[in-house]
Amino acid sequence: MSRVAIIDCGAGNLHSVHKAFASQLPEAAALSCVTEASALDGATHIVLPGVGAFGDCMQGLNALPGMRDALELAVLDRGIPFLGICVGMQMLFTRGHEFGAHAGLGWFEGEVTKLEPADPALRIPHMGWNQLRLSPAAKAGIAQEKGHLPHSVLHSIQDGDFAYFVHSYAATGCNPAEVLATVDYGGDVVALIGRKNIVAAQFHPEKSQSVGLRLIRNFLEM
Repeated sequence: MSRVAIIDCGAGNLHSVHKAFASQLPEAAALSCVTEASALDGATHIVLPGVGAFGDCMQGLNALPGMRDALELAVLDRGIPFLGICVGMQMLFTRGHEFGAHAGLGWFEGEVTKLEPADPALRIPHMGWNQLRLSPAAKAGIAQEKGHLPHSVLHSIQDGDFAYFVHSYAATGCNPAEVLATVDYGGDVVALIGRKNIVAAQFHPEKSQSVGLRLIRNFLEM
């Protein structure tokens, strides 16, 4: 039976995230927002939401005693399925440059820098609905019907599906093999990344209606 732990580092839209996950879980499943590292013991899935500035979110995570070590043990060593959302995705990169330079978790190549659309008419933040474009790496995984992680998280999600974004910074310098989807906002913007048991979305699945709920459901089946 699923035991889903949503990490509360003081900077996430926890109510909406909790509600969205609850809608995709059977009643007998355990779902909780956690602040103690020991709460990750026995978790079958771990979620890291984040809203606000990169540095504040990292500070909030690092302030939870033992949480970072417990998180890395569960996800990197034990292979527990993990989903990062918005700044929770950005925190997985080596560094963020919002209000100064801040070290991230370093799970993925790349840094988080300010959005600079080629079209000056496009406003920052990038806010609202945008169409997902599956990457060549993601399409190859689907076409070959490998069914392995993380491509399974894209089941029933297609080119042109809409997701909801609110952000002013985005990941750059990513490994192309780990980029699962992008959107066009005056240039390519990384929308979804993944490797093995780790998936992370720049958009908000909990606000993306049917597409977001499909992503959550797919993640819970990992």
